[in-house]
Amino acid sequence: MTLIRVGFLPLLDAAILIAAHEVGFASGQGIELQLVRETSWANIRDRVSVGQFDMAHMLAPLPVAQNLGLSPLKVPLIAPFALGLGGNAITVSNDLFRAMEGFGADRTGDPRRAGQALHAVVKARQAKGEPPLTLAVVHDYSGHAYELRYWLAACGVNPSRDVAVTIVPPPLMSDALASGAIDGYCVGEPWNSVSAALAVGSVVTTKAAIWQSSPEKVLGLRQSWAEANPEVLGRLLLALHHAASWCADAKNLDVLASILAREAYVGVSAEILLRGLTGAVLGGLVQADFLLFAARAANFPWKSHALWYYSQMVRWGQLRFSDERARVAFDTYRPDLYRQALRQHGVALPGASSKVEGALRETNYVPAAGGRMALGPDGFFDGVIFDPDDVEAYVRRSPFYDAVHND
Repeated sequence: MTLIRVGFLPLLDAAILIAAHEVGFASGQGIELQLVRETSWANIRDRVSVGQFDMAHMLAPLPVAQNLGLSPLKVPLIAPFALGLGGNAITVSNDLFRAMEGFGADRTGDPRRAGQALHAVVKARQAKGEPPLTLAVVHDYSGHAYELRYWLAACGVNPSRDVAVTIVPPPLMSDALASGAIDGYCVGEPWNSVSAALAVGSVVTTKAAIWQSSPEKVLGLRQSWAEANPEVLGRLLLALHHAASWCADAKNLDVLASILAREAYVGVSAEILLRGLTGAVLGGLVQADFLLFAARAANFPWKSHALWYYSQMVRWGQLRFSDERARVAFDTYRPDLYRQALRQHGVALPGASSKVEGALRETNYVPAAGGRMALGPDGFFDGVIFDPDDVEAYVRRSPFYDAVHND
C-alpha cells in the first residue's frame, strides 16, 4: 500500500478526496490516503511546497499564482485533476441585505439584480460619507476573490476602490459576519448555509450563477513529486475519477453528507451539508448545477481555466501581462496526465485541452475519446466570452482595467 499525505480544508468540495479514502476507491488502487485537515489556504500551499504534504485540495488559481512568482516559495506546482465545478456563494449580513432590498434585491439569486442593488447601496453610502463595505474572500489568489471582483465590476462597483476586500479563512466567515467585522463574503459551502441556518446572513448569489460550470478546486501537487511517482499518480487519478462519479450519484448524497459531517472532515451537521450537496443554498430554490462533482467534464483540468485565472491576476494588477507568463499559466494545468491515467479505462476524454469559456448557453454534446461528452452551459452572467488565445485583449476590455492600472 502506497501512503499519500493530503491536506484539505473543511469544505464540501473536498468530498472527492474524502470519498476516495472513506469509500475505498483509493485502497482499491493500492493507495492509503492520509487526509490532514488544515486551517488556511496559505498553510496548504506552503505545506505542499516544503513536502509536509504530498498534495492537497487546493484553490484552482493557487498553483498558477505560485508558478508565476506570487508566493514566497519557488516550488513548481501542477494541477492534473479538478475537484469539481461551482460550490461557492456570496452571503451578506442581514443589515446589508435589508439595504439591498430597498433597491430591488430579492432571494432568487439573480447576480445582476443583486449586483445592481449592491451598487446602489455603495453609491448611497458614498453620498453620505459612510465607510466602504468590507467583503471577505478566502485568499488573494482564489476563485472566490476573482468571481467576487468579476461580479462587482460587471455591476458597476470598483472592487479596488468602492469596497474593502479582506481575507478570512472559510470556517471563520460566519462568525466574522455575525460579529460585524465584515459585511459580506464569498466562500465555499457549507459556510454560506451555516450563516443562513444561524440567521446571521443571506445568500444573494452563487458562483454557478456568475459563471456556469466554473472551476473551483484542484488537486495541487509539486511537479517534482509527479515526475518521481508517475505510476502512483496515475492510480490515484483513477481512484479520484471513481470517487467523483460516486459523489455525483444522488443516491449517495445522504451517506456522503454523514461522512463529511464528521469532526475530522467538515464538522457541520449533515442537514446543513445537504443544502450545498443538493443545490438548495438559496432557501427553497434549488440550483441543480450549484456544485458538480463529475458532470460537464468537471474533473478535466482545462488549460483555458488556468488562463482565465491568469487574466484576472493581470486585470487586478497582481502582475503585468506577458506571453511568457501566459505560457507558465498554461503549463500549470496538466490534462496530459489526466488523459494518461484514464484513457485505458473507458473514460470519455476531451480532444482539446483548452476551450472558449462562456460561449455555451445550453448543454452541448461533443465527440470525445471513449464516447461523447456533455459540456456547458458555461456562460458568464454578463454575456462576456473569454477566448484563451486573446488573453491580453480580453483583460484590456474588462471594466475598471484602466482605473486599476493607472493608479
